[in-house]
Formats: sequence, C-alpha cells, structure tokens
Amino acid sequence: MEDEEGPQCGKPDFVLLDQVTMEDFMENLKLRFEKGRIYTYIGEVLVSVNPYQELPLYGPEAIARYQGRELYERPPHLYAVANAAYRAMKRRSRDTCIVISGESGAGKTEASKHIMQYIAAVTNPSQRAEVERVKNVLLKSTCVLEAFGNARTNRNHNSSRFGKYMDINFDFKGDPVGGHIHSYLLEKSRVLKQHVGERNFHAFYQVLRGCEDSELREMHLQRSPSLYSFTRQGAGLSTSDSDERSHYQAVMEAMQVIGFRTEEVRSVHRILAAILHLGNIEFVEKEEGGLAVAEEVLVDHVAQLTATPRDMVLRCLLARTVASGGREVIEKGHTAAEASYARDACAKAVYQRLFEWVVNRINGVMETRDRDPRRDGKDTVIGVLDIYGFEVFPVNSFEQFCINYCNEKLQQLFIQLILKQEQEEYEREGIAWQSVEYFNNATIVDLVERPHRGILAVLDEACSSAGTITDRIFLQTLDTHHRHHAHYTSRQLCPTDKTMEFGRDFRIKHYAGDVTYSVQGFMDKNRDALFQDFKRLLYNRPHPTGYVARWAAGHHGGDQAPPDSRHTLQELHGGPGGKPGL
Repeated sequence: MEDEEGPQCGKPDFVLLDQVTMEDFMENLKLRFEKGRIYTYIGEVLVSVNPYQELPLYGPEAIARYQGRELYERPPHLYAVANAAYRAMKRRSRDTCIVISGESGAGKTEASKHIMQYIAAVTNPSQRAEVERVKNVLLKSTCVLEAFGNARTNRNHNSSRFGKYMDINFDFKGDPVGGHIHSYLLEKSRVLKQHVGERNFHAFYQVLRGCEDSELREMHLQRSPSLYSFTRQGAGLSTSDSDERSHYQAVMEAMQVIGFRTEEVRSVHRILAAILHLGNIEFVEKEEGGLAVAEEVLVDHVAQLTATPRDMVLRCLLARTVASGGREVIEKGHTAAEASYARDACAKAVYQRLFEWVVNRINGVMETRDRDPRRDGKDTVIGVLDIYGFEVFPVNSFEQFCINYCNEKLQQLFIQLILKQEQEEYEREGIAWQSVEYFNNATIVDLVERPHRGILAVLDEACSSAGTITDRIFLQTLDTHHRHHAHYTSRQLCPTDKTMEFGRDFRIKHYAGDVTYSVQGFMDKNRDALFQDFKRLLYNRPHPTGYVARWAAGHHGGDQAPPDSRHTLQELHGGPGGKPGL
C-alpha cells in the first residue's frame, strides 16, 4: 500500500476541491478509484467505494502505519477512522460512535469487520487473558451472525439481512473488557420466500452441505437444498460444496471459541431442520370434509426434532383454539389457506427467536465481568452501527419500506450531526462562512412516522380496525391523507404514470431516490399473526433445546407477534421502539 497521495490521484479530501459541484465530486471519486484509492475524506467523514475485489490495503503492516497517527497523517483509510475514534475515546474518556451507512452492497459489513480487526490489533499489549477472550469473542461473533443473519441477494452475495449496533466496553487502559450487540429488523420473511436470484439465510445451506452424514440422518435431511421448499429457490445459486463446507467449519469453530456447548450447536441444527421440514408440509382437502396433511411423516420429523407430541403438532397445523364468547373455548378447523399461513407464521417466528437467542447467547459471553467503577475506573464505549443499506428492487414490499425508512432516519441523524450542528457552531463562534444549502429530509421522515396521518399510523389503524380492511383500502386512505405531499404519489394521484399500477403501488421520493412500493401484503406483514396454539406447543416442550423455544414462545401474548422494528433509529436514540422483526 502506497503512502503517497500525489496530484495524479486526485484530492484525498473533498473539502480541497476548487469547486464543489456534483460533476467535480464524481470526477474526483472516479479518478481516485481508477488509481486504486477507494477511500476519500469529506472532513472527518470517510467515503468508500466498493472495489468488489480483494485489495492489499489491510493487515498487520497497514495497521502499524495508522496506529497512533492523526487522521490526516496518512492517506484516507478505514483504519484512520477507527484509530481516530479509539484515540478520542482514550484521550478524553468519552464514548464515541462509528456510523456506517450506504446502499445495499456498498461494503458496510466488510467495513465493520475491518474496524473490529483494527481495534483488536491495537489493544491489550500486555496480553491479559480476559481481554484476549473478549477480543476473540468480538471477532468471532461476526462469523456466527453472518451465518444466521446474512444471505445472497441480487446486489450482494453476503448481504446483511438485519441491522447491528455493537457496543465495545473499554477499561481505563483502553483495552476491551466486554461488549453488547443490539440486532434490528431481521428479515424473517426471507425464511419463506426469496426473489429470483436470491437465497435463504446462509445457515440453512451450511447445515445441509456441512453436517456429517450421521447428523443429517438423525435430522431426516438430505444434502440437496432443492428438496426443501424454503431453500429451493436459491438451490442452484449455491457456491461450491467445498466452499459451503469451509464456511460451515468456520462457523462451528467460531461458535466453539465463543463458548457454545456441543449440545447447544446440535440443538440449533435441529431447529433449522425442523423449519425445513415444516416448509415442506402441504395440506389437502378431505373428501368427507376437513383438512389433512399430505405427507404425515413430515409431522413426525417436526415433532421429533422439536420434542413435542406428534398429535399436538398435527392439531396445531390443522386447527386453532378460539374463544366463542363468555369463557367457552372451541377448536376451529383451518382452511388450506389458513393452515399454510399458520405454518409459515410458525416457521418465521421460530427462526426469528432462534436468531435472537444466538445474539443473546453471544451477549452473555461478552458482557463485562466483575467490573467495579470505584476499583477499576469508569468504562468507556465505542459503538459501531452497521445497518441495512438503502434498497430498490423491481418489486418493493413492506421489508424495503421499513429498511428505507431506517435509512431516512439515519440520514436525518447525519444531517443533524454533520451539517446542522457544524453550521450552528460557526454561528456561535462568529466565524465568517458561506451558508451551504442542503436538503433536509425531515419532511420524508414525517410522511412515514407522523402521528395519526403518517404511513405507519395509517397502517396500524387499518390493521386494528374491525371489518374487512384490505391493502387496497389502506392505499386509498394514504392517497386521501397525502395527495398534496411533495414526496408521495400513486397511480390514483398521477393517472398518466404507467410505471405504477392502480390500487397497488405508491411512490416515495426518498433522499436517495424514488422507490415504488407494492402494498400487497403490507397489512399481513404488519400484523404478523402467530396463533397461540403454536406458542403453547413450543413453550411446554420438555427438551434440551427447550430453553430456545420456551424463551421464544413466551415472548408475547395474544395472537400477535412482536411489532416490527420500524423505529430502529428512534430506539438507538432512546425513543420508542419495538421488537426486531419484519
């Protein structure tokens, strides 16, 4: 890696541009990229361009060049930002935060890994055993979370399908002594279905390709992902078997280092297997009326893997318990459509709770131990936020709406911290400066989250209203409320725009670009109903893996799953928020 930043490489900091125009900005970015400079500063902000290839920019030698240096002593680099955050935390004994944002596929997850590697490399020179343990868990946790929370998409072969905020606690010496991971917005709908060219979460394929033959037989699984409804779509997109097995081995090693017990790992595999078998269950109408499972052996597999009575599994699949007035409770048989919906809701819920259990298990290992501020001094924190990138697909649904809303909130935070506060500081200090016009996206955020009239409020009201409220009626209500909003439109409001479909689509002009959303499924995904029968079934299971399911099933009351984490950024700021889940 060269330390020279000559004029032939363009300006290393965009504030040095002679003219600040979009054309000059893009030209400088292009020139630097062509010269192998993927990083450029805007003051203390680092702009990164994903090269989609391995570059010799990282490793021990590169870390040594940036360690202990000021931000501008070396060419722009992620290590310089990590070093600046670490030095600021250590010098001032103040908490710091690194926010990583960008569109899907921009390289955010890789950036967060490089930051973690830098922090691990420059800390604990005295080689204290407890600090080394914490560092190892911090580094290995990424591998495990990627297995359960990442998937192949059309934009990215290792796309994070959840948001992550990691706190790293440091002692007065600047060594990591603990940490905590907050996860947000797990895209659990991916368990059921993926777009063409995409895959389910990595964990399913890794288990099918990586487990020993004997363990697969115990779980009644075969190696081919094409045999299972939930992995069939992405079966032909799999990497080579050897790559899948090596990824599986890396995850197994990481779980061992973190402290997962052998039985816990096998229990996780059994739950993944149960989800795959659950997805293959289909329903048929009986001639004499009622419903039956097409292949009842799959019910046997699910019952065995979840250690639940077979007859109770079958009953939950075919019927639900409802209150009929007063205190009388009756069993109501499902239609085929209702049974399929209940099966899918159970599969999503189990996977989401499994993911949350994995995160909590890692947190339990990483938490600070025996720390007394009076004896050990005050701990400081570096936070690293790595959340979904802005997404635009051929068909955008509720998931993309939630993701892009979070990105709007993140952009609003960026505007407040970088632009608004900076200019207000100039005014307070009486510094002569030229006012810079910038777009404040508060009006877009308000469109989504405004009480009573915002899109989320209208959606929640539609879901809680009595009577038959459809996605189409929900869209009509949005059109009524926002017909004059500059950043909202639909085919009803703009009949000549044939890129949208009547009664189905609406468009938001986001800060990052226009996105057309299909309202089909918005209300179902927002309700996210999970019948009590499945909760009772899993909560009472007498099995070594029972703690996973019992903790999961006991999460919520009623027939509703947790509200989604649409308020992710509000939650990070201490505002209202819900449980993770799309």
